[in-house]
Amino acid sequence: MTTLYTAYQPDARGVIHYPDEDHGTWQILIARQLEALEGRACDEYLAGLARLGLPRDRIPQLAEINAVLQEATGWSVAAVPALISFDRFFALLANRQFPVATFIRHRDELDYLQEPDIFHEIFGHCAMLTNPAFAHFTHLYGQLGQKASKEERVFLARLYWFTVEFGLIESPAGLRIYGGGILSSIGETAYALSGQPLLQPFDLLEVLRTPYRIDIMQPTYFVLPSLDTLYRLTGEEILAALAEAKRLGLRPPRFAPAAGKQAS
Repeated sequence: MTTLYTAYQPDARGVIHYPDEDHGTWQILIARQLEALEGRACDEYLAGLARLGLPRDRIPQLAEINAVLQEATGWSVAAVPALISFDRFFALLANRQFPVATFIRHRDELDYLQEPDIFHEIFGHCAMLTNPAFAHFTHLYGQLGQKASKEERVFLARLYWFTVEFGLIESPAGLRIYGGGILSSIGETAYALSGQPLLQPFDLLEVLRTPYRIDIMQPTYFVLPSLDTLYRLTGEEILAALAEAKRLGLRPPRFAPAAGKQAS
């Protein structure tokens, strides 16, 4: 996939200088997403968001995020270009570093951007990385991906997609969102809890066998009973389920394939 975006580089002090228009885009995105998430985001995310204390009027500097993550779970963020290789992605996660592309979407792409920008990465993901159970799972995922074959990584991508990006969770107050792909998307936030998509209890084997497309609203979400479910997963358990998923093959996709492409 090619990109129309170029990441900003930090200066000698590690500070990234964004133009005023980019800060204005952040203001628009965070204001409307905070409103959209009322009664929809999980408590763990909201606690992490409060801990991060994200500014409303400007894009935060990565050092500000690192100060909170390091204290909370030993994680940090790493500035990356718009797109990185799978090798680089898994290596960063295995080292407890979350990749953050240092650009923000254009105003004509406020509602949807196919590639992850700094709003998606910081607002969508970093709050959950203050949670020890979620941070542990993400670290384990990186370690597994670093050692996996190309074929195994395709299966592992589905695990990431249906948890870290598009996961839902049960709570005493009802169904809530913890996946960063939903939390940073105005459209998916409303859609995920609308009753339209198919909701399935989290099952590791089913997750690994379920195809997805990155450019549509998800027809299927998997629902965790709690974040402890992710914390309790072991590398051996995930690899055993992956081998079984390879043997059984994928479930039929619940969507039409993109033009000229197969489902992942």
